[in-house]
Amino acid sequence: MSNTCGCQNSGNADFAELAPVLEKYAKVPGSLITILQQTQDIYGYLSMDAINYIAERTGIMPAKIYGVATFYAQFRLQPVGKYLIMLCKGTACHVNGSDMIEEAVCEHLGIKDGETTEDGLFTLNNVACLGCCSLAPVMMVKTVDGEETFGNLTKSSVKKILDDYKAQNA
Repeated sequence: MSNTCGCQNSGNADFAELAPVLEKYAKVPGSLITILQQTQDIYGYLSMDAINYIAERTGIMPAKIYGVATFYAQFRLQPVGKYLIMLCKGTACHVNGSDMIEEAVCEHLGIKDGETTEDGLFTLNNVACLGCCSLAPVMMVKTVDGEETFGNLTKSSVKKILDDYKAQNA
């Protein structure tokens, strides 16, 4: 019987990096969240191919895995941009204008919290706290090479920071 639903691993993806995780946790009851966390750490997000591959290796139904992945806010089902903007929304940042900074980022990039720009450069994620309260309002920009923290933000400074990142890709 042919698979017309598209729910099997397409075979196009290479999950070699995930193999050690599944060797360790596939048969351990209650380890699905750990598997999903490590999968996201490796690939940046949880693709449907990855979910189906995990299902094949663990015997857990893809619908259950998808349900867990969509229930917890920590999991992403879409790839993130080259620059992941984590905007602090903690109390100190909120009091010092993080909503204004979010508005500036959204206007400047044309995205909202959780979205990625069409060019794939930026993803905006509001986070509960970055632990840099003395720098409020603050954001962190993560890349494959590391992360950089920016504090005492203003609407104009955040736009300049974003333009500097854009210029690196021109």
